[in-house]
Amino acid sequence: MTKDLSQHTPMMQQYLRIKADYPNMLLFYRMGDFYELFFEDAERAARLLDITLTKRGQSAGRPIPMAGVPYHAAESYLAKLVRQGVSVAICEQIGDPAASKGPVERKVARIVTPGTLTDEALLDERRENLLTAIAESKDGYGLAVLELSSGRFSVLEVTSREALASELERLKPAEILVEEDSRLPLDLRLEHGVTRRPAWHFDADSAQQALCEQFGTRDLSGYGCADLRLAVGAAGCLLQYVRDTQFAALPHIRGLGTEQHDEALILDAATRRNLELTESLTGRPEHTLAGILDRTATAMGSRLLRRWLNRPLRDPHSVRERHAAIRTLTDQGRIAPVREHLAEIGDLERILARVALGSARPRDLAVLRDSLAVLPALRGRIAELDDPLLARLETEIGEHPETLDLLTRAILPQPPVLIRDGGVIAPGYDPELDELRDLSNNADRFLIDLETRERARTGIQGLKVGYNRVHGYYIELGRTQADQVPAEYVRRQTLKGAERYITPELKRFEDQVLSSRERALAREKALYEALLGRLTERLAQLQTSAAGIAALDAVANLAERAESLNWSCPTLTEETRIEIREGRHPVVERVIDTPFVANDLLMDTERRMLVITGPNMGGKSTYMRQNALIVLLAHAGSYVPATSATIGPVDRIFSRIGASDDLAGGRSTFMVEMEETANILNNATERSLVLMDEVGRGTSTFDGLSLAWSCSVELATRIGAYSLFATHYFELTTLPDEHPGIVNVHLDAVEHGSSIVFMHALREGPANQSYGLAVAALAGVPAEVIQRARNRLRELEDSAHRHAEREAVQLSLFPPYPEPEPAPEPPVCDALRELDPDGMTPRQALEQLYRLKGMVDETDESRQS
Repeated sequence: MTKDLSQHTPMMQQYLRIKADYPNMLLFYRMGDFYELFFEDAERAARLLDITLTKRGQSAGRPIPMAGVPYHAAESYLAKLVRQGVSVAICEQIGDPAASKGPVERKVARIVTPGTLTDEALLDERRENLLTAIAESKDGYGLAVLELSSGRFSVLEVTSREALASELERLKPAEILVEEDSRLPLDLRLEHGVTRRPAWHFDADSAQQALCEQFGTRDLSGYGCADLRLAVGAAGCLLQYVRDTQFAALPHIRGLGTEQHDEALILDAATRRNLELTESLTGRPEHTLAGILDRTATAMGSRLLRRWLNRPLRDPHSVRERHAAIRTLTDQGRIAPVREHLAEIGDLERILARVALGSARPRDLAVLRDSLAVLPALRGRIAELDDPLLARLETEIGEHPETLDLLTRAILPQPPVLIRDGGVIAPGYDPELDELRDLSNNADRFLIDLETRERARTGIQGLKVGYNRVHGYYIELGRTQADQVPAEYVRRQTLKGAERYITPELKRFEDQVLSSRERALAREKALYEALLGRLTERLAQLQTSAAGIAALDAVANLAERAESLNWSCPTLTEETRIEIREGRHPVVERVIDTPFVANDLLMDTERRMLVITGPNMGGKSTYMRQNALIVLLAHAGSYVPATSATIGPVDRIFSRIGASDDLAGGRSTFMVEMEETANILNNATERSLVLMDEVGRGTSTFDGLSLAWSCSVELATRIGAYSLFATHYFELTTLPDEHPGIVNVHLDAVEHGSSIVFMHALREGPANQSYGLAVAALAGVPAEVIQRARNRLRELEDSAHRHAEREAVQLSLFPPYPEPEPAPEPPVCDALRELDPDGMTPRQALEQLYRLKGMVDETDESRQS
């Protein structure tokens, strides 16, 4: 594009001027029934949306690339774009085409970015859509987080890049605002949804002033963030960005929550992925903790439940409150009645946000009205329960009779989707609107009466009175009756077999009716905007009610899951102890076809580390993960999949499980493994729960064994963390002999012929073998490969045994006696090695048995002789 627009057509000049203000966004330029895109935007949109790229004439001497999407289907295309991290400026016609000279006046009416979505069609109703801003300094990072579709706004500060990565993994923001010269997108490998803003947008002083104006306060002390200058700077940048993109006031953003990084259990990014809280490593959402746990009745309850799972609390009082509320609901049999009423309530959080932004649709208000009507019955279900948390939620939910009455009077029971064509405001709400509607609606009666009168007056029985949008009202006569037309009839239109006329009386009526329809529509739109304004005045109380409903839904959901899945209430203690009886993995238990084998866990001051051995697929990883999930669920306020669970203070959960590389980042599998291990060793404390699986397997045997040995000793001695250490290095099973607090356990398995049966039961002591060849056979490795491996394994084990015997000979001051020559093996041993029992028939096996018996007899006879 060129800066000199004089050579372009007037239409393209207008387009290019608007586009210049939004260089990094796609511009949807409204033309009739389409949103058109031109030049580079058209080429980019054609690729992203898989739509046709065409050309439209020429401008400035070159063809104009063009692509477009239908106006009525724009939401689906916008959804596809924002999922790819692309922002779009929506440019609408605001001028009157009939009165315009040249291009119709247009301007950008809204901007759609991945982090500022509020339209129902663009959002996943059960997932938060978060906008995050990050301010940086040499001392750390400030984060501000906003969910525009609900108005939830919070800040926090972290001191390290690892902590920042952990928070971003927890939040999974749809869009991140960073400074123009920031390296964070590269360092953290952030690909989509990154928007760069000028550095001065993160200025803490300007941000504080903007935030105080937004909240109507003198300072930010009441929000607990007055001293968090980095976080405040990020919040100011975020607020300005939302104002720039929404073209509206933001009355639903009423305050700022301040989070402390250490007030919840800290989970790093790798641990969140490994535990599969809300996203599965296989891409199947039903195979996640949230997929098993989320049976909430409302969308806002679902979003809150996921926040609880992603941020389990360390404060035992808050956690015990949730446990007590679950117990009350289950003991009193109120789960089903409460959930029945909750199921009748819509997504009030997002509806109220659209009300505040002036974008709420008529059916949003109908859902709000119908939801408010449920609140008295819902409160009645919990009002008699003796529980502090439920009592507090009942007060928060409240009732809103005045708002309910207003919406009942104002909105039709089943309003249309849009206000554009009217028919939304209920009769009786506004006398002026009713009068205009009566005038318009009585047109049909007037036309019937006029037709009857004119037929009687003129004597023409074929006379008809009608209407169309192009020519308005008319009286129609057949061509053969033209000589009977009265003098006051004025010809309006000639058809093939008929003539259409207008009379002064009909013309006056037409002007009156058409004017009343336009005035009625304008009046209805004004009333609707005023209604949104009145609801905005009551926004604070309604948002408090929505938050209470969401919390009640989350607690009732946890109660339902506890009852349905046979989970039990955990006990939080101040003792250094984690004791879980008959624990189960909440996800694996639900997806396997066979009964799940429950296992115990006991860790205390005498058992700080469990060295877990056993075969691959024996259940080591499942066992470790299930115990971490039980600890996490307990701190999220949920019951747990175990007969009982007693859990002492825990500050963090770490995991180093599985193998993956980072080819784009230039990191090998072993490098990723070592970085995760380093993070654990540098940050774990004596109150941390650490899961480590197969440390050191990515390098040579002696290197890996040495690393695994040293890491396990570090965790068990200097750090003293609760550690579950799974390994195939049997050399590590000697650790309990050298360091107190380390205990051997193993997952049991039994060989049956050449196959293996996994018992999945935890036993004390080390495993006696790894069963690697049996697992390989189970996976389908060819039999000849397995047999060759068995032979080689036998050779290696014999060699190792002989080497060990030589090393065990004690040096003596006297010359040793000469070692006796080893006796030669009898031939029967070689014959036994050659046998393949699995490949023999019963008859062949019997024949071989007799042959071997004969060989033994021959050997005995030769020795006797």
